[in-house]
Amino acid sequence: MQIEQARPSEAATVAAVLSEAAQWIAGEGRPLWSEADVGLERVQRDTDAGGYFIAREGGEVAGVMRIDLDDPGFWPEMETGTSLYVHKLAVSRAWAGRGVSIRLLEFARERTAGLGRPFLRLDCVADRVPLRSLYERFGFSLHSVIHKGERAFARYELRVPCA
Repeated sequence: MQIEQARPSEAATVAAVLSEAAQWIAGEGRPLWSEADVGLERVQRDTDAGGYFIAREGGEVAGVMRIDLDDPGFWPEMETGTSLYVHKLAVSRAWAGRGVSIRLLEFARERTAGLGRPFLRLDCVADRVPLRSLYERFGFSLHSVIHKGERAFARYELRVPCA
């Protein structure tokens, strides 16, 4: 599987994977991302900034994720330059159950090490037990649970040996 930074011209591809995932999750009665979160305008801005990465296999788009250099919204107490942050990790439904999430997380861990940052961090809605289990099996440790509005979010971190 090849993972590369999404080009600005690929924002619609990224948005399509995110929208598909959002619809699938909402179809289970547990909506996660709003249309504004995964809409083309927002995704284009983040893609233009170099934040999105696309996983491909045999030319097919298998998944996407955004990697941020800081996250003051969910991790305001963290010192700048100490972490990378994973957001909006989504797998194309055609690729579900085929290890795409793990490969994307491996890529994020490698990128974190390559930048000399000691932590890879992410968050998820606290009641999403299967997602939390995935992160824990990968090696993330629960850092804390925070509340934003009426929702609780589990914050996870992974110590990364620096290159």
